[in-house]
Amino acid sequence: MLTPKVLEKVYLNMEKSLRAAGVIAGKSGRHMKFPYTISAKIAQFPIFFYMRKNYIWMYYPFGLIGGLYCFTKIHNVVNSEENKRNWAETQRKIAEKEHGH
Repeated sequence: MLTPKVLEKVYLNMEKSLRAAGVIAGKSGRHMKFPYTISAKIAQFPIFFYMRKNYIWMYYPFGLIGGLYCFTKIHNVVNSEENKRNWAETQRKIAEKEHGH
């Protein structure tokens, strides 16, 4: 089960491995009192702290994956060939009724 304690450990291990690989840079030199540029703001944003301590950030990746899966399934069903034929037939019947008036 994905409890907050388990996810906190997962994100902590992910942060450690990304720092060791050099993907995430450590603290460098002086800290800006106020980060003026967007890149400075992004660089100082503590994303893994939020992912470990905040439930919304903690479960957000799982929500994205679940939502993407559901939307992909819906998209495949709606855009199937059979559904397209049914839609065309329905539109043809509506057009015949309107033309008959």
